[in-house]
Amino acid sequence: MGGRLIVFEGVEGCGKTSQMQLCAEWLQGLGISVIITREPGGTELGVHLRRLLLEKKEDQPVAEVTELLLYAADRAQHVSQELLPNLAAGKYVLCDRYVDSTIAYQGYGRGLDMNLIHQLNQIATGGLTSDLTIWLDVDVEVGFARKRGDAMGLDRIEQETIAFHRRVQQGYQDLAATSASRTVRVDGSLSKESVHQAIQAVLRLHFQDLP
Repeated sequence: MGGRLIVFEGVEGCGKTSQMQLCAEWLQGLGISVIITREPGGTELGVHLRRLLLEKKEDQPVAEVTELLLYAADRAQHVSQELLPNLAAGKYVLCDRYVDSTIAYQGYGRGLDMNLIHQLNQIATGGLTSDLTIWLDVDVEVGFARKRGDAMGLDRIEQETIAFHRRVQQGYQDLAATSASRTVRVDGSLSKESVHQAIQAVLRLHFQDLP
């Protein structure tokens, strides 16, 4: 069984972290080698980039194009150092965010040039696409209600306006419509166990050689 890249996407508070962990445990129970990673921050370099991207400093705002380039740099390192080697080793790679996040957040959310975003994504990934993208779809308000209960507080992106996050959500809706062959919507507003069961069903349908 070859390696597979499974990406989890969605707005803030959609439940990616908990669902990735449940999915990893389920796959490991099937005897599959799994790693969990994320963007930004999936490498040692990426940890530093994540801090630069997500820490909010009122006196030192991050320019929108700078933000885009930092995400691209994180992705290029991540693909080279983590994704490609683990896929080549036959592992299932569960990744918290990938290229669709840049399209949704920097393209739809920030309004940056989509052609530039696609070019940078192509450079950063070398053409590596997900085998499956799971979009955990929740209303923006629902996601933020969950986030408000998080003791860690909100990062720079999470503190953006509701209007910004609604544009991001529209981005995911459009991406799901235009990339239906690899993107599957899962209702993230259901109970944690119901969402997990739905993800299991999606993976079994998509990868019919699962034990």
